[in-house]
Parts: sequence; structure tokens; C-alpha cells
Amino acid sequence: MSSSHGHHAYHLVNMSPWPITGSISAMMLTTGLVKWFHQLNMNLILLGIFATILTMIQWWRDTTREGTYQGMHSSPVMAGLRWGMIFFILSEILFFFSFFWAFFHSSLAPTIEIGLTWPPKGVIPFNPFQIPLLNTIILLSSGTSVTWAHHAIMEANHTQAIQSLSITVILGLYFTLLQVYEYVEASFTISDSIFGSTFFVATGFHGLHVIIGTTFLFVCLYRLYFFHFSPNHHFGFEAAAWYWHFVDVVWLFLYIFIYWWGN
Repeated sequence: MSSSHGHHAYHLVNMSPWPITGSISAMMLTTGLVKWFHQLNMNLILLGIFATILTMIQWWRDTTREGTYQGMHSSPVMAGLRWGMIFFILSEILFFFSFFWAFFHSSLAPTIEIGLTWPPKGVIPFNPFQIPLLNTIILLSSGTSVTWAHHAIMEANHTQAIQSLSITVILGLYFTLLQVYEYVEASFTISDSIFGSTFFVATGFHGLHVIIGTTFLFVCLYRLYFFHFSPNHHFGFEAAAWYWHFVDVVWLFLYIFIYWWGN
């Protein structure tokens, strides 16, 4: 039953196999990860990744059909989606808050086990004015370009929207490549005291969010190319832009407190 039947403005989704396939895929992914950590084969984790990607693609396809072609996403539905994205980002903020809590708990009162100093003895941290500063400039620039894309969509300027969103995706990929290079060149590992643990967990999860955000924006770029967005109906892009701005802000905190102040 939907708004097209005249009963109410809400969209009651049809039966879908994707929630159950997504659950099974996540279970395979988690179990496969445990097997891999115990130095067994990677067969299950690869199968889980493949099944998860297939589920994501088909679920997104169905959601795109409902909102873009079938007109199921009415104003109340859109409001619900916006609140859902807001609460999701709020949960992500609390997720990263725990990492900063661990970092400050260890850095403001270093224990005798790490030599009563921060960074701990033997750990050589990164120079904050080299790759970390370049990555900061890249992410801030990407935040500007995604805002440009948003305004272009609202003004129905399809060419500028494509150009600016493409720039954002390229900057996201560039950031990830530099992060990988930084990890390869690191003089310490995740097992080198609490510094290594907090550094790699915080920056690693942020890097994962950059990859997710870049994928999110790439899907929006694909949809934008096929004119799925209009000046009044483009929440898919809005959600991606909100998520990307969240990633930008988290990186600023990481750079200031972990790379610079924590140095």
C-alpha cells in the first residue's frame, strides 16, 4: 500500500530477500575474518565479501527504483530517511568518540609501562607537516567540491554537478592512496604500545569510512550521470554529502589531536 493508492503518504516496502541475504553475508564475512586471523584460508571471507557486494548492489538498485522511477519516496518518507541518516551519523560520532577517549586517557597520563612519556619511548611518530597535512588539504578540498556539486544539483546544472562530484571522488581515492603509503612507511605497528594501537585503530577506521564515503559518492556520480537527481529530489546525494562532511570533520580532529598535538 502506498501513496499512489491514496490511503496514506507512507511507503510500505514489498517483500525483499536482501535483509536475509545481507545477514547471511555479514555472518560469512565475520566468520571468515576469524578464520583468516587464525591463519586458516581466506575462502569464507572472500565469499562473504562477494555476497555482501551483490546484496548491496541489488538492494540499492531496488531503493533507487522505488524513489526515482516509482515515486514511492513522498515527503514524509524523505523526512524519515533524513532522520535515519542523522541518527546514523550521530552513532558514528560516538563510535569515534571512544577512540579519542582511549587516546586522551593514555596520552594525558602516561603510565610507567610506556616510560611515563608520550609518545612512548622507541616510537617515532609521523611528521604532521608532511603527508598528514597534505591529506588534510585534500579532504578539505573534497568538502568544497562536494558542496559545489550540491549547489549545482539544486540549480539543475548537470555539467557542473558531474565535474565537481568527479573531483570529489578522485580526491577521496587520492587520500586513500596516501594513507596506504603512510602505513607502509610507518616506523611502528599496531602492536607497538598503546600509541600504535590507538593510532592505527582511529586512523584505520577513518580510512575505512573514507573508502565507504568514496563508494557512496561514486554511486551518486553514476546516478547523477543517468539524471536520477532533480533540484527537489536528491536525498541520495544529500546523505552522501552529509556523510562526507562527517568524514572531513573527524579527520580534522584526528590531525589536530593525534598527528599534531599527540606528537
